[in-house]
Amino acid sequence: MKTRWSWLAAGLSLVMAIAVLQTDPVSWKRHSVPTFTDRILVKGSTGIDVRELQGRLKLLGFYKQDVDGIFGWSTYWAVRNFQYRFGIKVDGKVGEDTREKLVRATRNYNPYQQQQAAPRRTGRRGRATATATPSPIVHSSSRLSRGDMNLLANAVYGEARGEPYIGQVAIAAVIFNRLEDARFPNTISGIIFQPGAFTAVADGQIWLTPNETARKAVSDALNGWDPSGGAIYYFNPDTATSKWIWSRPQIKKIGKHIFCR
Repeated sequence: MKTRWSWLAAGLSLVMAIAVLQTDPVSWKRHSVPTFTDRILVKGSTGIDVRELQGRLKLLGFYKQDVDGIFGWSTYWAVRNFQYRFGIKVDGKVGEDTREKLVRATRNYNPYQQQQAAPRRTGRRGRATATATPSPIVHSSSRLSRGDMNLLANAVYGEARGEPYIGQVAIAAVIFNRLEDARFPNTISGIIFQPGAFTAVADGQIWLTPNETARKAVSDALNGWDPSGGAIYYFNPDTATSKWIWSRPQIKKIGKHIFCR
């Protein structure tokens, strides 16, 4: 008799367990999905840990693309921007330090919560751009001629040689940000040679031969790294004479330059 009742109790427990899983599958899955693994995530990595990486970066506003589990360029530059903002070595790789700081910064992360995209507006080229924290935009090199790339390197070298490398990338990013803003000319040459826009044009330093560092800075900005935080203006507070530029909302200072909206 005891054996019979034991089998009956076991059967009832199994039925109840199945019922719970069927009525609340999300709660069951919530405990079955792994979090970050210990592996170092780099460009080209794929998997559920990359999905979590993207989701956490998206929660902080660094990543605006689809959470697809593929560590591409957008994820790479989102990681670099996160590392820079949080004082981590900027290398685009997600190791222990980056992973731990990201987890601490996103304690309220919920992979099952529908993330609502930030309000977006359509720019001059029909591209939707976020109105909140800017996401890394990978610019198409096919839209730029060799002359454009050379001119960009000239501008970066003329404006920012001697600045830290991240500051040179930020200068290039400002030019790309203007290219996406309907208030500015829609060509690289139009932006750079806009009257009064760049000191290097006014004093002729635009025509100095750029070095490889300036060219690499242009390439990094072209691929989406924006250390300026979406700035469209910058100035040197030690030499600026315009009262207007001081009225612009300031984002950050890199080297000798203050970057503004």
